[in-house]
Amino acid sequence: MYLSKEEEKLLESDNETIRKAMEILVAIGKIFDADRLIPVKSVQISGISYKNIGDAGLEWFESLNAKFVIKAMINPAGMDVIRWKEMGIDEGFYRKQMRIINALIRLGADKTLTCTPYYFDSLKKGDHVAWAESNAIVYANSILGVRTNRESGISALASGIIGKTPNYGLHVKKNRSPTVIVDVKAEINSSADLAMLGYSVGEKLSNSIPYFIFRNSIEREWLKDLGAVLAAKGNTALFHAEGLTPEYGDFEIDSLEREVIDELEEIEFDCEPDLIAIGCPHLSSSELRQIADLLFRNDKKVRKDVWLFTSRRVLEENEDVARKIESYGVKVFADTCMVVSPATENYECVMVNSGKALTYLPKHAGVMVKFGDIKECIKEAYR
Repeated sequence: MYLSKEEEKLLESDNETIRKAMEILVAIGKIFDADRLIPVKSVQISGISYKNIGDAGLEWFESLNAKFVIKAMINPAGMDVIRWKEMGIDEGFYRKQMRIINALIRLGADKTLTCTPYYFDSLKKGDHVAWAESNAIVYANSILGVRTNRESGISALASGIIGKTPNYGLHVKKNRSPTVIVDVKAEINSSADLAMLGYSVGEKLSNSIPYFIFRNSIEREWLKDLGAVLAAKGNTALFHAEGLTPEYGDFEIDSLEREVIDELEEIEFDCEPDLIAIGCPHLSSSELRQIADLLFRNDKKVRKDVWLFTSRRVLEENEDVARKIESYGVKVFADTCMVVSPATENYECVMVNSGKALTYLPKHAGVMVKFGDIKECIKEAYR
C-alpha cells in the first residue's frame, strides 16, 4: 500500500495514540489490499455505551492523547445524559458513562450521541466517510450514495485521528455493484412492512448487495428501517432500490439472480408487553410528529410504559412536539436507545417497531420481544 512521506512520518510519530492509529489503518489496508489511504469527511464512532465496553473500554478511551482532525460523531450512550434517573440508571453507571463521553469530547468529538448522524452531516453522493454504526453505514451507502465500509469503533476512531481511511471495499465504485435482485411483489404500506421484509431476507442474503424492485410507491424515509434490519440480520452495508436510491441506475443488473417475494412473512414473536419502545434507529422529526398525532387522536394518557428515543438535536428542534407527547404519559429520551441502555433489562417483554431492535434486544437485554408498526405500538399502549 502506497504511503506518502507525511503518512510514513505518522507511523513513526512520538505520539503513541497517533502512531497506533496509523498502524491500525495501515494494517487494515494491507489485509484488504488497499492501494492507498484516502481522505474522509467525517467519522462516526460506535461502541461507547458503558453497558457494552465496561471499565476496560472506559480506561482505553481515557488513555488516548490526540485530537480528531475531521468531524467526529459518537453513537448513543447507555442513558439519557439529563434524565438518566428517570430511566432507573444508578449513579455509578452514570458517572462512568459520562467519563467515556467526556474522554471522546476531549479528543474533539461532537456530543451527537445518536445512531442517525446522516440527519446532521451535510454529505453528497460520492463523499467518503468512515462510519461504524451499522444502520448509519447502510443508510449512507444506500440512501445518500456516500461511501463507507463497515468500520469498527476503533478503526473509525483511528480514521478520525488521521483523517483518512484505506481505499478498498465500498470506497471503490466497482465493488458497489448489486449482487442479487429482490423482486418484491408483496405490497409495502409502511416502514414496518420494510422491516418485516428485511428481517425475513436479511439472513438469507447475508453479505450481499441486494437490488430491490418494489411494485407500489415507497416513501424514501421508510428505507431507514429496511437498511437497519438488513445490517443487523445480514451484515448488509449497501442496497439499491429501483427509482429510490441514487446509484440504482449505475450498474448492469440483467445477469443477476432474482429472489421473488410474493408475500411478507409474519414476524412470530409474541408476549404481553410491559414496555413499548420506539426509536431504533433514532426517531426523526416526522416520526415524532406522527406519534404525537396518534396520541392526540386517543386523547388520553397511555396505560403502559412507552419510551421514545431520538437524538438530542431532533429533540431540541421539536420541543413543543415532545411536550405534547409527554402530556399523554409517554417519555421522550435522547442520547440512548433500548438496545444499548441497561434500563430495558428491568422489563420482561418489550414491544418494538424495529427489526433491528427485534434482532438485538433478546441477546443484549435478555428480554422477550413483540413486533408491530408505530400504530400498533401506540394501540398496545392503551390496553
